[in-house]
Amino acid sequence: MSECYAVFGQPIQHSKSPRIHTFFAAQTGQNMSYTAQEVAPEHFSDNVQAFFVYGGLGLNCTVPLKELAFAYADSKTPRALRAKAVNTLKYQPDGSILGDNTDGCGLVTDLLDNHKLTLAGRRILLLGAGGASRGIIAPLLEQAPATIVIANRTPDKATQLAAEFQDLGGVSGGGFAELNGQQFDLILNATSASLSGQLPPLPDGVLVAGGVCYDLAYGNQPTAFVHWGLAHGAAHSVDGLGMLIEQAAEAFYLWRGVRPDTAELISVFDSERGRL
Repeated sequence: MSECYAVFGQPIQHSKSPRIHTFFAAQTGQNMSYTAQEVAPEHFSDNVQAFFVYGGLGLNCTVPLKELAFAYADSKTPRALRAKAVNTLKYQPDGSILGDNTDGCGLVTDLLDNHKLTLAGRRILLLGAGGASRGIIAPLLEQAPATIVIANRTPDKATQLAAEFQDLGGVSGGGFAELNGQQFDLILNATSASLSGQLPPLPDGVLVAGGVCYDLAYGNQPTAFVHWGLAHGAAHSVDGLGMLIEQAAEAFYLWRGVRPDTAELISVFDSERGRL
């Protein structure tokens, strides 16, 4: 009988996680199943409790459940404590639940290893001050960029988020209007705007010539932000599918103690949808 894992979220029908973890299990010879379940925030605790009571061993939690998962976990890894958000829950031998956040690790691995980018000394613009941004700031600062600027429609939220991480390096926050006259080597879109065809109000010239744009969201077609990057002179403008696969690999390792090879699966997905 296979051991049970799942992803909870709302909505969840679009999730590629079952396919990713099924691929990893086959690749590494692990006897496990992985399903996707739509779970509303108000039913989160009851559903998580039932999942583990009936033998589940690990959960991924996606939008809008990451802060609830943080609150649910009995203990948290240092990176989850920093993020104040959890995307991975693991059943421990003593019956307690461990919470981890693999998002930032997944992003940095994708940027450095898959896209061969250098983050040290770079000026990074991070769009959005929500949960997606919260999970990636500390791992980005560990790469010693020149600065990270967080821009948000509500400037105070960006300022407050930046203040939480200032002990780790140069990070500041504010509104989009404050970006006028500034230029960045890498722009990360951590908003969900582009999935609905919308874009943050970025001023012209904010991306250096030959800079990089990266959308944490992903789709079967290029997102609006990926198109924006290409139209504004980016040498490289990509979505977050690689991040999704890399954060999943980190969760898989936490659960199973085996690290899957992500390159093969990234190649499969890329061949299915075609590269820009």
